[in-house]
This record gives sequence, structure tokens and C-alpha cells, in this order.
Amino acid sequence: MVTSRRLERMKNVLKTRQADLQIFMDYVYSEHNLAAIVRTADAVNVWKVYYRHQNKIRVNDEIAMKADRWMNIENVKDIESFYKRIKSEWYQVVASLIDEDTIDFREVDYTKPTLVVLWNEVDWISEVTKSYADKKIMIPMYWMSQSLNVSVANAVILYEAQRQRQQAWMYDKMQISEQIYEEILQSWIERGNK
Repeated sequence: MVTSRRLERMKNVLKTRQADLQIFMDYVYSEHNLAAIVRTADAVNVWKVYYRHQNKIRVNDEIAMKADRWMNIENVKDIESFYKRIKSEWYQVVASLIDEDTIDFREVDYTKPTLVVLWNEVDWISEVTKSYADKKIMIPMYWMSQSLNVSVANAVILYEAQRQRQQAWMYDKMQISEQIYEEILQSWIERGNK
């Protein structure tokens, strides 16, 4: 049974969910990384997490701490169609990528509809993603290592997005329709009763 306290928490999360802040993992296939990314996305109240892989990836429960129960997680099969849809919805695509026009991740305006794109450290970011990236970002580092673990990079970027959105009062206004709010709330109540 969902307690009144838990119900209020569910309502508050939905009312502050950032519908136009989303994450895409371009071939991040580790269930541990996916779980850590989902957990941080839940903490920042991101709307949706996408990943691209030929198979469905299981979210590691011990790392996710059940955050995946409350998140929208989707496997993208056709990356080109995915990016075309995202662009048609006026999202800026912000890709973690070292290139000649790469900027500090803090220079991006995350109050705009934003898709943050991350990739794994073994397989480089896809050419399709590079072609759709509006901004290429990096997290400055002052040591020999050239990259952070993808889940750590995700957390650093998302907390900058959260900071900017809080300053712009974006967590104070519901970003989803009443109908979607009611549908999701009902599904969460049913999930919470299991």
C-alpha cells in the first residue's frame, strides 16, 4: 500500500520532472554504468534515458537502487531516426567529445531543451552523433587521465544542468501535461503497491 507520505513524494517528483532534459548513451553497454547513469538521472529528475545497443541492457539493481522503477528508459534501434525526431522537437544535442570546437561543459545553456550524449571509453562516439551534435563539450581535467568514467561524467554534467535550471526556477513549474501527470502517477501507485 502506498502511504500518504510516499504519494506526496511521487507527486512532487512528477511536478518537478524536467521533461526537456534527456540523456542518450551512444553504445554504453555496461549494466553497471547504465545503472549509475539512471540513478543520477533520477536524482536530478531527468525525463528520459536512452541508450543504443543491439540488445536490451539489464539495469544492475544494486547500483541503481531501484531508480529504474521511476525512470523512462528506452533502447534506440535506429539512431538516425532518433536524432531526426529529437531535432524536430527543438532539442540541442550536447555531446561529450574532444574536438577542435569543444567547449567547457559549463558554457552550455542547459535551460534549453537538451539531450546530453555520452559514449563509452572503448568505442569512440559514432559519426552519426558527431554530425548531429550542436555543442561538443569536455570536462576540464588537470591530470594525466584524459577522461572520466561515463557515469561520473554524466553526474558532473547533470548537476551543472540542475544548477542552471534551479537558478531559472525550472523545478518550480510542472513541465508535463495534467494528463501525462495523472497517467504516470497512476502507474507509479500501482508499481508502489507491488
